[in-house]
Amino acid sequence: MKKLAVSAVPLLLALLTSCAPSGPSYRVYISNEASGDLTVIDPQKMVALATVPIGKRARGIHASADGKQIFVALSGSPSAPPGVDESTLPAPDKSADGIGIFDVAQNKLLRKVPGGSDPEQFAVGRDGLLYVSNEDAAGLSFVDPVKSDVLATVPTGAEPEGVTLSPDAKFVYVTSEDKGTVTVVDTGTRQAVKTIPVGRRPRGIVFLPDGSRAYITNENDATVSVVDTAKLVVVRTISVGAGLKPMGMAMTRDGSKLYITTGRGKKVVVLELATGNIAASFEVGDRPWGIALSPDEKLLFTANGPSNDVSIIDVATHTVLKKVKVGEKPWGVLVLGR
Repeated sequence: MKKLAVSAVPLLLALLTSCAPSGPSYRVYISNEASGDLTVIDPQKMVALATVPIGKRARGIHASADGKQIFVALSGSPSAPPGVDESTLPAPDKSADGIGIFDVAQNKLLRKVPGGSDPEQFAVGRDGLLYVSNEDAAGLSFVDPVKSDVLATVPTGAEPEGVTLSPDAKFVYVTSEDKGTVTVVDTGTRQAVKTIPVGRRPRGIVFLPDGSRAYITNENDATVSVVDTAKLVVVRTISVGAGLKPMGMAMTRDGSKLYITTGRGKKVVVLELATGNIAASFEVGDRPWGIALSPDEKLLFTANGPSNDVSIIDVATHTVLKKVKVGEKPWGVLVLGR
């Protein structure tokens, strides 16, 4: 056998390195509302690596700015979907309310901090503050997770849900399912500056990268409201299709496309933002809610509540590559990593 020339060795090593499989540089975390836990998914192998107890009714989920911790909204209030007589439900377990803080490296819950009454969704500020919707208290709480303290609570419409911080971090938008409005709160003064009527049962909120427009899903109208953030008015209402229930959203980094889950519609709808036209729709699973894109935007992940699984979708072909079993009633999806 001939020996390789010394000059050829670096080239061979480079070729071997480029051909070797590389591990995923990110993970996908799923909050499971009914089982009160967090599932970790390896997106390369398309398998669940672990499911870790986190607390009752795990819903909203976001990472800290440094990506070392994950915050999860927890609630001891019983689930009360539309049509349920709330007088027949058990009393809330207020001791279960709070924001769970999960350590990514240790893969475990560190502690729970106050998050106001019945926390559902929230946004994470640049300064580390959390802006939390309190579903049964019609308010938005400003929470310091380091000091474990609720600093202030701003009134919103009844049943606040979606919470999103504007790109410049000056305002936080909060949807009110009951009132069909979005409340705009100044993060500096901690005061509501405007309440904007949108559609029936508004759910999620996303902003264009430049902050000029906000998009709000209206579940019961099958529409998306487009808000001019300078004028604080709805400038357009876009139909996503009859019979669909728009819920969660994931926007591409360049602000060109919006992927929208449709709940009982079982589909994801693709909205072209430059034109306001629906570019595509495709079935992904049972009642998809939470949704997120992979860092390279080649994969899409949806949490499918009734079937207790997460769909992994090829963005280019709109094909479900695999459904990964998770906990009970998966709710939120967080992609964490590069």
